Amino acid sequence: MDRRFPQAAPGAQGAGAAPAGPCAHDVHWAAETRSATGVAFLLFTALFAVDAGSGSLDVTRGVLWTGLAGLLFAILLPRRVSVRPGLLSTRGLLTTDTVRTDALVSVHWPDGVAQRMVLRDAQGNRVEIDPTVLARNPAMWRLFDTDSRTSIRRGTLRRGTNALRQLARRIDRETARTVFKVSGLQ
Repeated sequence: MDRRFPQAAPGAQGAGAAPAGPCAHDVHWAAETRSATGVAFLLFTALFAVDAGSGSLDVTRGVLWTGLAGLLFAILLPRRVSVRPGLLSTRGLLTTDTVRTDALVSVHWPDGVAQRMVLRDAQGNRVEIDPTVLARNPAMWRLFDTDSRTSIRRGTLRRGTNALRQLARRIDRETARTVFKVSGLQ
């Protein structure tokens, strides 16, 4: 066993014990969760009101509308992303995925409509995140960037350095744009 990359405890998911240090969370997650809740509740209310207004509301249809609103909520609910030194974790309704960011072996964007970044570490763990989460959370980006540079220095990151450079340029552009906007220079 390589002591630099601790193994997960038996029965535990993820990429091992979390190193000590600061933890950064997506600061927009709570607002996106409220939006998902609001949209699901709005759909439920509209379906319920239309059925009640037409006189066709019964227990079966009420359960169906509740299930449909619950399904919409589950689809819209964003994954909770957190970064700490050496680890990036995403937590959904039922699962938590974690990668060692200081032992990345690949970073890439799969083809498709959704902009997703897939991270794989030396232990075989895989996490898929929206790169916008890193772009709009400077504390998360700093921790992730530091660890990804560690992966490059160690030689574990064999595939994806160009993807990381593209992401870094994108974040730099957005940061500069924000600074200009806040300072009134835009």
